[in-house]
Amino acid sequence: MNRRGFCLAAAATALAVPLTGCVTVHGERADIPAVRSDGAAQVLARFARASNAATRAYDESLIDATESGALGDTDRAGLRAKHANHPEGNAEFTPLVFSDTRFLVPRQRGWPKFFVADTATNRGADRWLLVFRRFAAGDPWKAPFLAVLPADALPALATDKDGHVLPLPLSGTDLLVQPGRLSAAYSSYLQQAADAPPFADGPSTSQQLAGRDKNRRTANSVTQYADQPADGGDFTPVALRTKDGGALVFFAGRHQTRATYREGYRLTIDQDTQALMTGTPRTSVTLSRLGQQAVTVPPADAPGAKVTVLSRLAGLVAATGA
Repeated sequence: MNRRGFCLAAAATALAVPLTGCVTVHGERADIPAVRSDGAAQVLARFARASNAATRAYDESLIDATESGALGDTDRAGLRAKHANHPEGNAEFTPLVFSDTRFLVPRQRGWPKFFVADTATNRGADRWLLVFRRFAAGDPWKAPFLAVLPADALPALATDKDGHVLPLPLSGTDLLVQPGRLSAAYSSYLQQAADAPPFADGPSTSQQLAGRDKNRRTANSVTQYADQPADGGDFTPVALRTKDGGALVFFAGRHQTRATYREGYRLTIDQDTQALMTGTPRTSVTLSRLGQQAVTVPPADAPGAKVTVLSRLAGLVAATGA
């Protein structure tokens, strides 16, 4: 699914939510909720307002304050392409509206801290899961990941006695794949490495591999595929414990295709790809995409344990012609 199809781009300095009361609480030491509910609502509201302004103007500079990681890089590229072809912006844009939102807030000690907005939109029946994260108390909340999935596809999440969801570390868990290794594991799977962890069949796994096999060599072209992890800094995965003992994990990856065409073949390239392209596409085109995945990971000892991809959004971030 192409990320830009949702026309989401955002900008605004997100709210650094103060704690109430007369006692100073140190977020780097105390085990506290990552954000208050009213603060989370204000972060999402600012995100929506700025998203609408940025997408209406096709202005990539407006997303730096509220987006990071895979979501931010994908949106920047998408807005850059749209602006190149439509510098006047999009006066017919329908504003994005969030509704029926619940906030999945963990208790956390230290930094970074994160929370997830699980919300309906006016973009269809599917739910959006927006991950917001900040690395220090003075930093703005930024969204590095987005997942889009049917309401009944979201797994039941484990909570503490106060209703806070349970965050998981990147390593040292009882899961089939450690959250911090998922980007590398998915890349290995797509490269069909013999030691890749098992992924359940579906559009983002077995069907994607079948499509690659079909398109690897055709009458007009030969296509090569390369997949690399993106798992540090703003791309660091986020994981929540599920009630069945597994986890819901958000992570990113880099994916590249290079198609080389037969001599005399006339290339047809869409406007958005042309806007992001460097070089002259005579015989080959290399496309670089960023993928955002939300997956469930079972415990390592679960019978028939496999990672299941719930949502995958892939967006073009660069193109090269030769």
